Amino acid sequence: MSLMRYLLAPLSLALLLVACGQGEPLTPPNATLPDGGRYRGEVVNGLLQGPGRLDYRNGSWYAGQFKDGQAHGAGEWQGPHGEHYIGEFQLGEFDGQGSLSRKDGSQYQGHFKQGQMDGEGHFQQGKMSYRGAFKADQYHGLGSLELADGGSYNGQFERGEPHGQGVRKDADGNLFSGNFKLGVLEGEGSYLGADGEQYLGGFKRDSFDGKGRYTSSDGDVWLGQFKRGALTGAGEFIGRDGRHYQGQLRHWRFSGKGQLQLPDGSRFVGEFADDDYHGQGQLTLADGRITGGQWQHGQRVRDERAQHLGDPLELGLLAQGQLLEQALAAIPPSTPAIELYSLTLAGDGSQSVFLREADYANKLFSERFAAHGQISLTNHRDHLTDRPLATRENLRRAVQTLSERSGPEDLVFIYLTSHGSRDHQLSLQQPRLELESLPASELAELLKPLKERNKVVVIAACFAGGFIPPLQDEKTLVMAAARADRVSFGCSDEADFTYFGRALLSEALSETDDLQRAFTLTKAKVAEREKAGDFEASEPQMWAPKGVLAQWRKLRHQQAEQALSAINLEHNKTSP
Repeated sequence: MSLMRYLLAPLSLALLLVACGQGEPLTPPNATLPDGGRYRGEVVNGLLQGPGRLDYRNGSWYAGQFKDGQAHGAGEWQGPHGEHYIGEFQLGEFDGQGSLSRKDGSQYQGHFKQGQMDGEGHFQQGKMSYRGAFKADQYHGLGSLELADGGSYNGQFERGEPHGQGVRKDADGNLFSGNFKLGVLEGEGSYLGADGEQYLGGFKRDSFDGKGRYTSSDGDVWLGQFKRGALTGAGEFIGRDGRHYQGQLRHWRFSGKGQLQLPDGSRFVGEFADDDYHGQGQLTLADGRITGGQWQHGQRVRDERAQHLGDPLELGLLAQGQLLEQALAAIPPSTPAIELYSLTLAGDGSQSVFLREADYANKLFSERFAAHGQISLTNHRDHLTDRPLATRENLRRAVQTLSERSGPEDLVFIYLTSHGSRDHQLSLQQPRLELESLPASELAELLKPLKERNKVVVIAACFAGGFIPPLQDEKTLVMAAARADRVSFGCSDEADFTYFGRALLSEALSETDDLQRAFTLTKAKVAEREKAGDFEASEPQMWAPKGVLAQWRKLRHQQAEQALSAINLEHNKTSP
């Protein structure tokens, strides 16, 4: 019994080592090959046959089926450099289904042919993964490639490169689809940007090239001939803001002969450069008036008879002093009654929505709320010569005039509409001029002359809630179009109002003259529009001192009595 135990022990150890694949078995080899390989298994007629194991001095080994001296059938192979294969062999090579891993961490599971990845399989190295067809160790045929940077490609491959129909996603999430040649999109295809922009048409080396249609994430559309990624040549532009251009373009810009239809109904036909009227052309306004001549950078410099015309900027600057003086001189002094004075400001002159909104507010204060005196400050590309500019100095002088002309019992309604910034500054922008913006703290400083007046200040801008803290006191009611950390919506060039301006001026104040009720309605209407547009809620804010609300009610009550008295007086005049 003790002898049997002694003989079984080393045999069991040898079997254990072979089973675990760790090192060469301790049992003596059945044969030593001419190349130094040591074989353990059956030898028939001088050839390795059946199950066996072959080990080499460099650490490589094979364990599995042999046929006529070569690995053939199911087996396992360990290479000298960390390679490890489990699967099918034919004539000494990987052939059939198998799994191969390398020291660099790469792994392949799939079909092999004559020692190479060939057929359907899955290759992975780190975060890079490919599933699909292989040929001669390269991606070849239909497959799906996932890259470490998040990019991917699904489609046809040839010799390791995307080639044929497919869809590629880059690391930024942009999608290219169509016909690929050696890894790049060529011929007809499409592009979908991560931010929603789209292109359909010709490509050359991944760039827009050929006839196509591009739609920006904002909804602007370009159609025509593209070259090296840009629209260059004859084309068409259809703007989300209502502009429509047909003619020559260069690098996306109107350049050469063309015609431009504007949202306000006007139309320009002539020459362009970098999106501006430049050269000979004719502008037909919406009311039918026609102005022609020579233009430079968007300004008409000569008339139809080639006579020189003054620069509107220079003429406007000459007129600005007089325009402001006239506006201030027109403010009447207070009367014993409670009077309403209004001040409107359209801050950003590159868009017409702020002009339209401020003009509507000015008309509302006059017709519905019987404003006694009004001042309007405006920045707009077309009104430099006929309206006082919305600048910090003009605002300061307007406030000082209202302070001097109004009485302690009067109310002042100030409506400011423009773009607003995250650091709570109101944009004051006039094309071709460099104006400083208006910070919330400086607005509070400018309004100090009116500190004894009851007043309503409306800030119709993004991040307007940040204006409330520096402005709030017991004489100042403040309405803000958004929270201090939120944007507001609707400030597009073709619009008549911002979302907040429409809700307050056109809708809420037409239903009620109670300021608290009007603000509540405004918030609800703004929230409804934002939800319909799938926008983040702006959440308008309000600071409402009781004294200002009370004085406003007194004003409206007095105006109602005055209107009733006027009706009775007129009735008495007409009665027999």
